[in-house]
Amino acid sequence: MFYKPMTIAKHASEITLPAQNQGWPTVFAFLCAYFSRIAPDVWQARIQAGKVFWYQGEPITEQTPFLPSRRLCYYREVAVEPKIPFAHRIVYQDEHILIADKPHFLPVTPGGDFVNECLLQRLKNDTGLTALVPVHRLDRDTAGLVLFSKNAESRAAYYQLFSQGQIVKTYQALARVDNDMAASPLPMQWQLSNRIEKAEPRFLNAIVAGEPNAYSTIALLHVRKGIGLFRLTPHTGKTHQLRLHMQSLGCPILHDAYYPELKPKNSSDFSQPLQLLAAALSFTDPLSGAVQQFHSALQLQMAL
Repeated sequence: MFYKPMTIAKHASEITLPAQNQGWPTVFAFLCAYFSRIAPDVWQARIQAGKVFWYQGEPITEQTPFLPSRRLCYYREVAVEPKIPFAHRIVYQDEHILIADKPHFLPVTPGGDFVNECLLQRLKNDTGLTALVPVHRLDRDTAGLVLFSKNAESRAAYYQLFSQGQIVKTYQALARVDNDMAASPLPMQWQLSNRIEKAEPRFLNAIVAGEPNAYSTIALLHVRKGIGLFRLTPHTGKTHQLRLHMQSLGCPILHDAYYPELKPKNSSDFSQPLQLLAAALSFTDPLSGAVQQFHSALQLQMAL
């Protein structure tokens, strides 16, 4: 078992309160409703200990009124935190950005059972850069490249790479293929467009009817013993987009614990990593104008 004792986050998490008050008289009421899996007495204890406070401001009390769009900070706690026994690696850094290779199972930021065992905190420990911020995210289950901003003054320029679709992200995935697909001339390619919306439980998404909001290009490059190696290029950034698009082709990614069937949670089982890798990032640097290309040194588990 890979566990360490009761853990408190080294750095506060942040949340921006919704712009519209949906009936929460106090911040405390909002926290209890929004984080419904955390008991109200836990929030009471955190508030009384001064662990919930306005951004760069005063601690709140249980009577502090809800204030729309205000930034709130809080320290996360977990009774036990799984230790992820896989190494990360810094691929590149300059004055403005840092790019790291994230192993499977390691979250990018605190969440769920994880407060300090995440890529962000590991990198802060490595570099001493307390202002480090991820510019985009990968699922905990997905391995590969993540871009971080080191400099608050230039951060917006790198956010715009993603918001304006000016960065190319290339993934690799392994999935079982049927006999017809395996026998077809390779490479095969699909252009997928679907509408993806939240499902239940709320951490899942689903393809639904309606105007498309998720676009991907997927190519089957190689097949061996019924397992296909796919190249995936997302053109939008919906949560679980590639996992759902692979499922829609009839080729759910190997070891996917969410799709097509939700499997029981087991934070200490590292035997079957999701066979999805953020393999490459390429973009024109918004500050220097240089063309940047980065490749992950990680590999999927089942060599072809």
